[in-house]
Amino acid sequence: MTAATQIPVGSALPPWLRLAAAIAPVMATAVIGSMATRAEIPGWYAGLNKPPFNPPDWVFPVAWTVLDMMIAASLWRLLGAAPRTGPARAGWRLALAAFLVQIAVNAVWTPVFFTAHAMGAGLIVVAVLLVMVLWTIRLSWRFDRIAAWLLVPYAAWVAFATLLNAAILRMN
Repeated sequence: MTAATQIPVGSALPPWLRLAAAIAPVMATAVIGSMATRAEIPGWYAGLNKPPFNPPDWVFPVAWTVLDMMIAASLWRLLGAAPRTGPARAGWRLALAAFLVQIAVNAVWTPVFFTAHAMGAGLIVVAVLLVMVLWTIRLSWRFDRIAAWLLVPYAAWVAFATLLNAAILRMN
């Protein structure tokens, strides 16, 4: 047996509550992002110089919708992989804390970049977000590999967003 199969797992939360707990923070972040960008995309953002690899505006909500579903599914799985007792419980709590911190950092980036027009601060926030997503993947791997894999496209998108933020900052 591997170490992962020896850890007793299972969430004490009822399935509907675990689903709500996984969806709520992701939805809150999506609403914050939508509110922060709605007026800025056709105005301020449209007037910025952008690199040739900047995708068309319609790509962002499509990409984020898919990513948000994957992030929520990952959190749902991680919540269900909670060890009931033992030293692994502390590791799971750290993975869950990292997950929640990266969601919070995600929620911060859009208002910083779009509403405050703070491209330099936005670059710092998105770089922190990338580190947090990668750390969340690493920590989640021990408890649910599918949960970890569900975050890989998110990490790739955030890496792209970091590059795009840096390029826009340099060009403006």
